[in-house]
Amino acid sequence: MSLFVLADTHLSESTEKPMDIFGSRWSGWTEKLRENWKSTVSDGDTVVIPGDISWAMSLEEASNDLKLLDSLPGKKIIGKGNHDFWWATVKKTEEFFAKEKIKSLSLLYNNSFLADGKAICGCRGWFIDEKVSPKDTDYDKIVAREAGRLELSLKSAEAFGECEKIAFLHFPPVFGDFVCAELIDVMKKYGVKRCFYGHIHGKYDMEQTVEYEGMTFTIVSADYLRFNPLRIV
Repeated sequence: MSLFVLADTHLSESTEKPMDIFGSRWSGWTEKLRENWKSTVSDGDTVVIPGDISWAMSLEEASNDLKLLDSLPGKKIIGKGNHDFWWATVKKTEEFFAKEKIKSLSLLYNNSFLADGKAICGCRGWFIDEKVSPKDTDYDKIVAREAGRLELSLKSAEAFGECEKIAFLHFPPVFGDFVCAELIDVMKKYGVKRCFYGHIHGKYDMEQTVEYEGMTFTIVSADYLRFNPLRIV
């Protein structure tokens, strides 16, 4: 059993969203993802997908995208991204999974999972700073809410006993000169040493992993990884 991560699948089986407008790496990305996943991940493995799963606007519209992921090997733990407008309540989503016979997907939302001896924790996070946050949003309020959700996730992982807690966020809590102190403080409190994030696209010359105050932060956006799930060792 191995643990993998890959963010930003941006599937659009029902919406036909063109992604190659964001660069040549996105040309035929769904088939690249399918082929690379099948050659890398086995049925006993777990893959964390921290956000931007589908371009769909509702659960029903996302059905084909979610079924595509379900058809791939391994268990998938999915988090919420800023483009996941299809995301509903946990109860409604789990009922939808049951109705559609989607069996290998689980939601990472105020909770945690144990895989390969590691605690899978996380939250969405928020934009890298207030200047690029969407208009008419309360940046401080949203960051405080996300920090609370991250703490709920990490605290729930204490039930697993002694094991490494790994944080998976959609937005980077550390990026260039930006540091989201609220999220960093929560990770420090629970002894997190590794964090994986997505959201950032097109910056292929940046370092994959940076260190900040004893923690590492690794970008795992699908296009950065050339649509190859990254094994966490």
